[in-house]
Amino acid sequence: MKAIFKQLTVSVCSVLALGVMHNAVADTSSDTEILLNWAERTYPQYFPTHQVTQTIDPWLYRYYPETGIYAGVNTGDTSAYVLGGPWGGSPARIDTLASLIVQISNSGGNGSVPACNAANAPAGLTYTQNGNVVNVTTNGQCIPLPSDNNLCQAPPQTAATGISVLTSTSVTSSKFSGVSISIPGVPNPFESFGNQFSNSKFCTINAPAEGINLTVNSDVCFDITSQFGSDLNNVPGVIVTPPITMATKSTTTSQQVSDCFATDADSVFDAFTNEFWIKQNGTFVKQSS
Repeated sequence: MKAIFKQLTVSVCSVLALGVMHNAVADTSSDTEILLNWAERTYPQYFPTHQVTQTIDPWLYRYYPETGIYAGVNTGDTSAYVLGGPWGGSPARIDTLASLIVQISNSGGNGSVPACNAANAPAGLTYTQNGNVVNVTTNGQCIPLPSDNNLCQAPPQTAATGISVLTSTSVTSSKFSGVSISIPGVPNPFESFGNQFSNSKFCTINAPAEGINLTVNSDVCFDITSQFGSDLNNVPGVIVTPPITMATKSTTTSQQVSDCFATDADSVFDAFTNEFWIKQNGTFVKQSS
């Protein structure tokens, strides 16, 4: 167990030196989400699917039925524990929540990266950052399609930065599998779906300084069977051979702008207020929270 979680361990002295204090219940809940999402992305052999956090006082936890493992945080001592699988039938303490959050924040791997909010990224999506270049990948696997195709949304900001950043995404390659057309002379309209899905522009208000002149390279594959499979099964001339997958490689670049609403972005997000707008018929329409 110690070998598996060696990189999770940070001394209490380091935590105190960095001045990290996580006493509020809200912080504990938020940090628990960051920790468990990170664990799912980092150790899929133990936490293979994304699970919703459950609450039974004093526990915030997730259960993984595929492996029979529980992972969570005890709000009484604000420490992380695992139960089941190689850890046996009693809760095994890993470290304090504060220590683990520091380790994740300082890591260059699957945890938070300065320019992107990876806290709610789906399991199987890995982020790394080197300078102003972020690489996002599913490591050759096809994962369920996330609800948001913005793979590098700005982390929440605690104050207005006054920085607006326009981000443009262009697809370098795409492959759509699992659906074919059997009608002679009719091209497969799904072959260009990946390009249409990923070629987009969005703009961030109150973006972090790290988001300026940022390049994001992605090499991802999404399983979209549940989104399209049932709708296409009974369409004449369409042959569905699950799983339906969409693999894309793309490059996203960012540049600072004076006014997000004066750009040709498809959507606008405020990283400070969490407000969100979508362009509809040439006008940005604010979305309800």
